[in-house]
Amino acid sequence: MYEKIVQLKFEATDGKKYATDCAETTVLLRIIQSIPSPKAEPFKQWLATVGYERMLEIENPELAQERMKDLYEKKGYPKDWIDKRLRGMAIRQNLTDEWKKRGITEERDFAILTAEISKATFGMTPSEYKEFKGLTKKNQNLRDHMDDLELIFTMLGERVTTEISEKEEPDTFDKSKKIARRGGNVAGVARRETEKELGRKVSTPKNYLPDKDKPQLEDD
Repeated sequence: MYEKIVQLKFEATDGKKYATDCAETTVLLRIIQSIPSPKAEPFKQWLATVGYERMLEIENPELAQERMKDLYEKKGYPKDWIDKRLRGMAIRQNLTDEWKKRGITEERDFAILTAEISKATFGMTPSEYKEFKGLTKKNQNLRDHMDDLELIFTMLGERVTTEISEKEEPDTFDKSKKIARRGGNVAGVARRETEKELGRKVSTPKNYLPDKDKPQLEDD
């Protein structure tokens, strides 16, 4: 595995930067599995447990849903929000499955199509939306920081996109891109009508970040 290890410079306690061995998560896990020391045994057992649980979830997908629900509950999310979030995951999975049927398999292409839906729905791409909410870390999932209405309109845009794609069966990426824009536009129209009725914006900079990580907003 040594050829997969790279050296990056990190700042030490003395303020100086030193070259440090670094690797991707999968490589680090394989390294840990190869360590003969008894100290690594608890971690190896944890990996075996996680692997076994994932195998069970493949046989029974409901177990995966229960696991996600439990994780969100432990993070303090409201139960009604969790229901919407999990439903949104299912709708998202249906959409990506539909794109795969149309020959779209690259993550980069998924990101482009998702950006089309988001732009038409909220007027912002996912990266712009994350910045709007003050999410600066790559591992922060935008949808985990949306409120009920934001999740609902996200689901609407993606579900309509799926329905149109299933009906028209696009055979090129450009056609799928136009359909993504149309699906998002349906949600965008509904969002704007909702904003007129409520007298406020649906998109909000509020997020579920811990207080110490929350960005300072002018209207706080």
